[in-house]
Amino acid sequence: MSTSGTAGVRVGVIGGSGLYQMEGLTAIREARPTTPFGEPSDVITIGAIDGVEVAFLPRHGRGHRLNPTEIPVKANIHALKQLGVEWLISVSAVGSLQEAIAPLHMVVPDQLIDRTRLRDNTFFGDGLVAHIGFAEPFCADLSRQLTDAARLAGATVHAGGTYVVMEGPAFSTKAESSLYRGWGASVIGMTALPEARLAREAEMCYAMLACATDYDVWHDSQESVSVELVLNNLRQNVSTSQRALRHLIPRLRGEQRCEHSRALATALVTQPDLVPDETKRKLAPLLRHYPAYAPKA
Repeated sequence: MSTSGTAGVRVGVIGGSGLYQMEGLTAIREARPTTPFGEPSDVITIGAIDGVEVAFLPRHGRGHRLNPTEIPVKANIHALKQLGVEWLISVSAVGSLQEAIAPLHMVVPDQLIDRTRLRDNTFFGDGLVAHIGFAEPFCADLSRQLTDAARLAGATVHAGGTYVVMEGPAFSTKAESSLYRGWGASVIGMTALPEARLAREAEMCYAMLACATDYDVWHDSQESVSVELVLNNLRQNVSTSQRALRHLIPRLRGEQRCEHSRALATALVTQPDLVPDETKRKLAPLLRHYPAYAPKA
C-alpha cells in the first residue's frame, strides 16, 4: 500500500473549496498511495516549507469535482497515514452563524455538531470494534499553533467555536440556520466530518482553519449565501490561508507527542486473535503501534 520513498512525511494539509494547491513548496513530487477504500480525492503533492515536508491533498479534487458527500474521506486519511502524517491541518470554507464572525474572518473551532446522514464515519467494523474518545475533536496544541499562525498572516481569528457539519450539497434553510444559532454554534460547513473522526482513529493530531465566506441565510441585512458570494470571498481567504500555513508548517518539527498519537490504545476492544487477517491487513497503517493486531505472515 505504501508509496516508495515517501514515508515519514509528518505534516499533512487537506485543502477545501478554492485551495487546490499550496504555494511556497520546494522539492515537489507526487504520491499516489493505493488504499483498501479506493482512490483519494486527487494526487497528493509532497514538498517542503523551510525544510519541513508536507503532503497536500485537495479535498474536492482539483477543479472541485467532488461534492461533500462524495469525498472519499476514508481513502484520503488512509493514504495520508501511509505517508507518515501525524499532524493534519484542514482548511475549510464555512458560513458564519454569529454576528461577530464576519465574512473573511477565520475560526479555529474546538467542537463539532454532526448533522450528516449519508457518510461512512469509521474505519472499524468487519470483525474489529474500536470506540475512540472524541469529546475534544480537535487537537488543542495544534489548534493554538494554527491560531497564532493565522494571526501572523494578518487574519482576524476566533479561537474556539462550534462547527455544525451539514450534509449538503444544498445550503441551509432559514429555519435550520436559526436553529443552529440558537444552539450557540459558530460556523456551518459540510466537510469537517467524518474527516476529524477518521483522523482521530488514525491517531493524527487534527486542527482546522475555518474560513468564513458569508453569513449563511440568517442575517437580514446581509446577502444570503450563494455560490457567487462564496467564490468571491474564497479568493481572499485562500491567500490568507496560504500565508498562515507557511507560518505554521516550519514549527511542526520532531515527533508527535500528544495523547492523540495513541488514541487507539484504549479504544480497541476485540480480542486480537478473533480479528480476521483481512481486516488487520486493511487497517495495518492505523494499527502499527499494536503488534497484537498484526496480520499473520
